[in-house]
Amino acid sequence: MKHLYLVLGLAAALAPAALAQSNPFEGRWDLTVTTSRDTYPDWIEIKEAGGHLSALIQPRSGSAHPATDVKRQGSHLTLTQSAATEKGPAVTWDLAIESDHLTGTSKRGDTVQGQLAGVRAPALKRPMPAQWTAPEPIFNGKDLTGWEPITPANNHWVVKDGELVNQEHGSNLRTTRKFDDFKLHIEYNCPDKGNSGIYLRGRYEVQVEYEPVDENDDYHSMGAIYSFLKPAVKLPRKPGTWESYDITLVGRWVTIVRDGVKTVDNQEIPGITGGALDSHEGEPGPFYIQGDHTGGLRYRNITISVPK
Repeated sequence: MKHLYLVLGLAAALAPAALAQSNPFEGRWDLTVTTSRDTYPDWIEIKEAGGHLSALIQPRSGSAHPATDVKRQGSHLTLTQSAATEKGPAVTWDLAIESDHLTGTSKRGDTVQGQLAGVRAPALKRPMPAQWTAPEPIFNGKDLTGWEPITPANNHWVVKDGELVNQEHGSNLRTTRKFDDFKLHIEYNCPDKGNSGIYLRGRYEVQVEYEPVDENDDYHSMGAIYSFLKPAVKLPRKPGTWESYDITLVGRWVTIVRDGVKTVDNQEIPGITGGALDSHEGEPGPFYIQGDHTGGLRYRNITISVPK
């Protein structure tokens, strides 16, 4: 019994030290940035290894990129989100943590640009559904029923010959319905030098592009989850022809079949991609199709299955 008390006493003495050594900032965080002009989503993943802190940031647009000068002092963590350039001073973040919530500020130089608020990103790990509903059209081939432009004043989406056509770059287009887990079938025709994307739950972009061959790496090419997951198989370029995606998303695990070839096999999407509508990863969301890059994209035969 004396030995048991000794062990318990030692454990109690070590517990505070162990807690002090843990880093509460570690993990993935869904962020919301509020400025005087608007509110938009960001995302960050913070890691610590061998006493070294690192952070990967997904800003509101573009690719995820590593932060620099990541430092922790107690309940605060500071970092440089983007370095100074000839166009302006560095953007820095100062984050504080309390009860699994982040708060903080974003500064350009000495000027506060926005307020940061974050919650831990949900794991979203759940089993594959045993059964799915029969495929249901979510584009009727006649008009834009069930779809709406995100910026109506700049909308160039029309329906022609049973196809959803973006006549020129302008507004993105989203569904009025929201979805959680699903199987999506969609056919697309991307012209040479075209660039678009299909957003799953409005947060994760499946790239659609036929820009010049050397323009994008594998993480930004056709069929990638933009900047996070690259296709395991490279397929021939076929601009101006009809191709298809069959995409299954369960939680944050995605499988992509392109023209009958599995190119992404049940891979985890770490977080939101650039252009996401929000950072509320635990909630259902719409599909949206990018129309703000180039015109000339065409889509058809869009169907959805959901778990029974």
